[in-house]
Parts: sequence; C-alpha cells; structure tokens
Amino acid sequence: MAYRMVIGAALCVAAAGPVAAQNVVDGLSANAPALAPQEPRSVGVTTLTLTNPDQPDITAAVAGQTSLGAVPSRDRDLVLDVWYPAVDGATGDTTLNAFLRDGVTQVELQGRAVRDAQAADTGPLPLVLLSHGYPGNRYLMSHLGENLASKGYVVASIDHDESTYRTANGFATFPSTLLNRPRDQMFVLDQLARKNGEAGFALEGRIDAENTGIVGYSMGGYGALIAAGAGLADRTGLFGLDPYLTANQSGTQSHADLQDDRLKTVVAIGPWGRQRDAWDRDGLSEIDIPALFIAGSADDVSLYEDGVRQIFADTVGTDRALLTFEGEGHNAAAPIPAPDEAVAIGGNVLAHYEGRAFSNLFMNDVAQHFLTAWFDAELKGDDAKRAFLELVEDGADGWTGFADGAADGLRWETLAAGATLQPIPLPAGVWLLGGALLGLGALRRR
Repeated sequence: MAYRMVIGAALCVAAAGPVAAQNVVDGLSANAPALAPQEPRSVGVTTLTLTNPDQPDITAAVAGQTSLGAVPSRDRDLVLDVWYPAVDGATGDTTLNAFLRDGVTQVELQGRAVRDAQAADTGPLPLVLLSHGYPGNRYLMSHLGENLASKGYVVASIDHDESTYRTANGFATFPSTLLNRPRDQMFVLDQLARKNGEAGFALEGRIDAENTGIVGYSMGGYGALIAAGAGLADRTGLFGLDPYLTANQSGTQSHADLQDDRLKTVVAIGPWGRQRDAWDRDGLSEIDIPALFIAGSADDVSLYEDGVRQIFADTVGTDRALLTFEGEGHNAAAPIPAPDEAVAIGGNVLAHYEGRAFSNLFMNDVAQHFLTAWFDAELKGDDAKRAFLELVEDGADGWTGFADGAADGLRWETLAAGATLQPIPLPAGVWLLGGALLGLGALRRR
C-alpha cells in the first residue's frame, strides 16, 4: 500500500497541463537526482514506418522446420516513434496511445511531447535508439525518449515486429527476436541517416547519425551487444536454434557486416543472453565502444551474477560501468510506471511494469540521470558530465547529484578496458535476502 501511495503522490505532484494527467511518463519522484528532470525546451514526437525488404522469415522457417538454405523471405515493417526538440511554445496533442502487456487493453499515456510539432532549427543532434524487451513496445521506455529529446537528442523507439505485445507469440516468434533484434537496430540507424538528407523529411538535417547510441532493455540489450560487436558463441544452444542464428555468430561475415562506426556507445538494461551462454568472454571482448550496464541484483530473467554482471566482467575490450539496484528484479530502470489500467488488471500485466524494491518512478529518474550524463559525455563530448559518473561504489556513501540518502541501495562499478573481476563470493541466497531487506528500506524511503 505504501508503494502505491508513493507512486500516486508523485504522479499527482508531477502532473502538468489543463487536465489532471494520469499515466504520465514525465513525472518526477521526490528524490530524483540532479540530471533527471527534462529541460524546459519544447519536445515533439512523430511516428514513422520503415520497411526492410526481403528479410528472412525465420518464424515461418521454424514453424515449417525449413532447412536453413530454404528460409522464405518477407518485408519487415518497423514502426517507430521519434522524439525531438520542437519549436518554442509548441502546443497540441500530448497523448500516446499504447497497448498494455496483455496486447488487448489500450491506454492513454500522457507526456509533454507534442504530436508532429515543428522541429526546432537545431542542426544535427546525436541519435539514440530505444529497443524494448520481449514482449514490449515502443512506449515502454517513452519516459527516456521524451526526456533525452528535451536535452538535445533525436530519440527513435522501435516496435520490433514479432516482439511486441500484439505480435509476439511465445516460442513461435521468439526465434525472430534472436535473429532480428540487432539487425532491426542497425537498419533503423541506417535508414534515419538516409532520411536525414531527404528534402521534406520533418527532421531533415536534425539527425547526427555519426554519433549514435542504443538503449536496449532485456532482448533489446541482447541486440545492442551484438550490434556493438559481441558475436554469439558457436555453442550457444539457444533452444536448438543455432542454424538460424549463425548470422549473428562471432567470426562470420554477416556479423561483421552489422558493425557500424556510427554506433559510439550502448546502454544495456538487464540484457538477456549470458545466462544461456549466448556469449563467451571471447565474443563479449569484441565490443570496443563504451558500455553502460544497468541491472537489478535479483533479476530472475536475465540473472545477475551469471547474467548481467558476468557480461560486465567479460566485456574486456572497452571501458564500462555497471549500475546495480540492490534487491531489484528484471524491471530495474526500464519500464514506465504501471498505467492505472495495469494496476486494475493486476497479475502478470501489472508485474510486467512493477519494481519489487524501488518505485518505477524513482528508477526511471535514476536512469534519466545516468543516461543524460553518459550520453552527454560519450556522444556530445561534454566532459563536465563525467563528474556524475566518477562515484564511490556504494550509493549509501553519497553520490554527486543525489540528495543525502537518496542513493541508498544503489551500487556503481567501473572497469577499464583489459580489466575484469571475479563474481562476488557470496551465495545467491545471501544476495536475495540482503536485497529484500534493502528493498524494504527503499520502499519506506520512496
């Protein structure tokens, strides 16, 4: 009950505009760190559909037990919502019409971004791609889209076909995600770079695709790591689908063809795959761009010690950081706060959004804070923001940009290229118990 009251009170305080907005994506918690709030500039949002022609139809191939050499093809449509700085004083519709986890219930999300507002005359801005989990949709991280756009980025969030709430179908479509996730991401990068030069395109000249970052959650993180260079191991055993996944395998020409110098950094939130041996250290060491990992220490989907933290340890080819929410599960930092309709439905629909140790609103604020500092430093060259990334490990000892006590239950680790670490020598049960106790304290604080 206290958890609901914290979220509800924060949303009411944060609501803006002529209507008492519900399901807001731009709320702020009382303990929001310094870089979490949006900048005051106007933000626009528009919807695009990009078609990648003649792509392997792996869903049809698996269903028909088709041999690898006879995989059928089809056009692959990807719907995006793109956030961007708009002209000052832009007004209009600020509603996002989304589906919930059940793929049936439609809801209205409220933000600040004005639908199809005229783009501000900014010149080229760094590009950030948002890639949801399985299943998910392009609005699952809409708070990040709007927030980063207010800070001078073009942010494109992708509906990954056969991975959305309405198109995912369990094992029947999961192989499509394993194959297509990094390919979708890099196709969108390439197409937005091309459209940036098209006369009449609403964002003509506003996209600096030469400085691109990806934020991937869960399966989106899996794709982002492959796109960043981490080819799959040749012994993955991912549900017996190895023949269909060789295109993403380390050492293949098809994986090499995915690599693009325009991708400068990735942020992987709860990235899926290491717990299934999708990679080994050799594959992960191929990443040579800075990487930020975000995870909950009680992640029961991607796992923590044998999952995300092991990825962090194995990515020895680059400088990287790991932000941990102690006691938090797989929903750490990424999903929007549970819409009211999800709360009413409950069950798995609600669990898809909820945090277990921290409120989603606070975790969103923390993510906005760190992603602002990270992307400003890596994509804009703003070295002053590195002060927010040079931290002691334990948030309880005080972090730059956080009020006293606000970072309790958070942990920050960094490793330079070439360095690694050993798993924390504590049994998993100790971590779970400690995380649960920290989580109770976090709920009381927030």
